[in-house]
Amino acid sequence: MLSKAQISLITSLQHKKFRKQHGLFIVEGLKSVSEFISSDYQLHSLFATAEAQAKMDNLQQNIKCITVSASELQKISLLNNPQGVVALFNLPEQHTLDWIHIRQQHSLLLDDIQDPGNLGTIIRTAEWFGIRHIICSVGTVDAYNPKVVQATMGSLSRVAITYTDLSDFISTADLPTYGALLDGNSIYETDFGEAGLIMMGNEGNGISKPLLSAIDHAVTIPRIGKAESLNVAVATTIFCSELARQRLERK
Repeated sequence: MLSKAQISLITSLQHKKFRKQHGLFIVEGLKSVSEFISSDYQLHSLFATAEAQAKMDNLQQNIKCITVSASELQKISLLNNPQGVVALFNLPEQHTLDWIHIRQQHSLLLDDIQDPGNLGTIIRTAEWFGIRHIICSVGTVDAYNPKVVQATMGSLSRVAITYTDLSDFISTADLPTYGALLDGNSIYETDFGEAGLIMMGNEGNGISKPLLSAIDHAVTIPRIGKAESLNVAVATTIFCSELARQRLERK
């Protein structure tokens, strides 16, 4: 049976303040939990119904799973429809920037992305297209927000996320920087080369003014219809797809 202290701890992790205080974040769902267990992330504790445990074929013998009832799971789940498994993992140290790989491929820069669903989708998209590094401004939503974690569907366990001052990072990286803007060269007529930084802006305000001067190439997705703008996660997907297409053409 779950104690009040356990319930209080787990539910508190929806807030960044308590994630930092306890050094933990929450992962829910059979697929996502299984992928984090198989990754380099360190499992702290695992709670699952008996039915869910029977489906967890990668559950190692040295991992202790606390069996909970469906009603108990409801108390600790942050989802409207709990998926049978709740796990707590230790927050990792800030990812050390792998400059060798960063200077050999494309990385995403995210300037103050606010919506957890958008960030989660971007992380999942980045993994799909083979992008290993996402560098976020300090004002971007926390990657370990439960809604972000859920939206990544496990991809967060394999993509390096770093929070830093983007201006400092760009100057240190010394790579061509491509900014997603409404006015710029068509994405389909832009040669992205073999390495570079792809900057995506805030949902409502786009790329912030202080960073505009750091952009070497303004790039736009040509508009054919009358829609005023594209969702940032959708726009990022289009950029990632074009990067992959060009990468394949160069082979």
